[in-house]
Amino acid sequence: MPSAFREKNPELHRVVVELRRAARAHAAPIWGSVADRLERTRHQTTPVNVGHLERLAEAEETVVVPGKLLAEGPLSKALTVAAYSYSSGARAKVRAAGGTALTISQLIEAKPDGAGVRLLG
Repeated sequence: MPSAFREKNPELHRVVVELRRAARAHAAPIWGSVADRLERTRHQTTPVNVGHLERLAEAEETVVVPGKLLAEGPLSKALTVAAYSYSSGARAKVRAAGGTALTISQLIEAKPDGAGVRLLG
C-alpha cells in the first residue's frame, strides 16, 4: 500500500489493515474483497444508495457496503448494514426501517468468519 495512501487517510488505512487481518485469521475471503474495494480510487467505485439495498437485499439480511452509503431511494426492510461511511439521511433511513447501521469494524467483531454477510457495491 503506497505511503501517500496511509498519510492522506489514516482511518481508511486502519480499516483496510483490520480487514486483511480478519481475512487471514478467520479464513474469510469476504473481508479481503472488502479491503480490495476500499483501496480503489474514488473514480473506480460506484456509490450505493439505500434504494439499491431495497431492491437487492432480502429482509433481515446482513450486507456490507465498501464505501459510502447514500440516502437516495426508499428502504422498507430491516437490514443490518455495515459501511465505511454513511450520509446522515442513509443512517436515518436504515434505522427507520428497523435495521441496524454498523461500522465495518463492528461487523468484523460480530461476524469474524463473514458467514451470512453479503457484499453490495
